[in-house]
Amino acid sequence: MKELEKIVATYDQINFSERKAALATVVSVQGSSYRRAGARMIMTDDGQWTGAISGGCLEGDALRQARKIIAEGKPKLVRYDTTDDQSATSLGVGLGCNGIIDVLIEPVNQEDNLHHIHILKSFLGKPRTEQETELIATVYASETAEVEIGERLFQRADKQTLNFIRNKELADKILRVAPQVMSEGKSQSMSFSLSDKKSVEVFLEVLKPAIHLIIFGPGYDSIPLVKLAHEVGWYVTLVDDRTANLQPERFPNANQMLEIPREEVGQKLSFGELTAAILISHSYKFDLAILKQLIHQPISYIGMLGPRKRFDKMLAEIGNMTEEQISKVHNPIGLDIGAETPEEIALAILAEIQAHFAKREGGFLKKRIGTIHERN
Repeated sequence: MKELEKIVATYDQINFSERKAALATVVSVQGSSYRRAGARMIMTDDGQWTGAISGGCLEGDALRQARKIIAEGKPKLVRYDTTDDQSATSLGVGLGCNGIIDVLIEPVNQEDNLHHIHILKSFLGKPRTEQETELIATVYASETAEVEIGERLFQRADKQTLNFIRNKELADKILRVAPQVMSEGKSQSMSFSLSDKKSVEVFLEVLKPAIHLIIFGPGYDSIPLVKLAHEVGWYVTLVDDRTANLQPERFPNANQMLEIPREEVGQKLSFGELTAAILISHSYKFDLAILKQLIHQPISYIGMLGPRKRFDKMLAEIGNMTEEQISKVHNPIGLDIGAETPEEIALAILAEIQAHFAKREGGFLKKRIGTIHERN
């Protein structure tokens, strides 16, 4: 999300009376690659770029391709085959990623309100509390003249659709699979076969809000938590029932700081599918009051600092908690990385939250069976 924000910020700074630009998006990956589908970069005709589509090996050639595409004024699919040593060497690629990367490069048109960059900007421009999962479907390869590369469909969270795909059959097929793709929350490429037996390749990109981290108890050990969460692009809210603890100068990276009576957090805060809450106040009564309300909210991750005995005592006081409610609570909080300092503990906590929402175990990659990235 943070890289996307930088790309949109770069777009806003371009003086289009003097410069022209193009957007490159990875739309399909076969085999191994440093970046996955959805990675992107924006480039200007003077050789500047923001973002990345690889580990640094493809960006130079993508810029050369972009200049040609800008001059021609039409989007184009560029394929990079790093499984072919001779081809990779000719591109200056010596990493041996053993993958095939398809990159869609589109000239940026300020007047095209359905251009990829404008949709991304619209999504990021909404308040975090109003952002919901949305979907962009972009054609990147077509065997039929009835469908052109760069045609797209935008499915909003409220089910409203902006459709600039001329072929109704293709649009209908995309709309049929859109709900499942959005529910799974993972961008992917799909091949659609039309009635004339011609196929069209479409990149279905899922736009998801950033993780919303709510920290209850803005104490000393919350400082590195806020800073690190901000660095990875999460939206951070600090909550306490005492104004004195909510000091902006201590938490310059927090998105918002809220004074809420502990008994009212359930009514005054909104919780979504990508919300994580951390109870880190060191006050047993404060944490207990918050926990009693959070377990009834639509939130899947509640982290609590402190030993298991402390949490067991809370369970006994609350009583009648279901197994599903108990499973929401992560205590002790964080991955087991031997953390001791506040900074190390913050790293362990955020790593566990990332693993939770990515549905991963958080173990050593060297011991993982199968590929690092999920493949279509």
